[in-house]
Amino acid sequence: MKWTILVVAVVMASLGCAHPQRPESRIYVISEDARGVGTALGTGGSGFRNCDAEQRECFNDCWNTEPLPYPHERRDGAFYQYCETECLKVFMECEKANEQKVRELKFSRVDEAIEWIRNHKAQVALGTVVVIVGVAFVITTGGSGALILAPLAL
Repeated sequence: MKWTILVVAVVMASLGCAHPQRPESRIYVISEDARGVGTALGTGGSGFRNCDAEQRECFNDCWNTEPLPYPHERRDGAFYQYCETECLKVFMECEKANEQKVRELKFSRVDEAIEWIRNHKAQVALGTVVVIVGVAFVITTGGSGALILAPLAL
């Protein structure tokens, strides 16, 4: 019985872990330069849309629209409610898009994350957090201007 336990222990130790390994806490080069990063974001920022601002702009556009949708009048409380309802839809779509972006920045492999970032440089900003197998990395630039993926906490 002792021999069986010993043999099983040795076999298990030699096989190692069967679960996927976490990425090393090292720096990965995405590209040699950071040109083009965040260009699709307009003013930079985190890469996420400002849903509150979009809702306010929608409400202002709705409230100032001409001609008013039938049967509303500007002093009509129902028109205010109409604009609120329409712009809530805009807000919810924006929030859904932001949630999708969060899902997109979680990866199961380092090479998959690097490839996605290379193909979507214009849609991410410096400082964007990328999660790879539960390890947090941040998109930043190296001293030479290279775009890199660095562990969030060393």
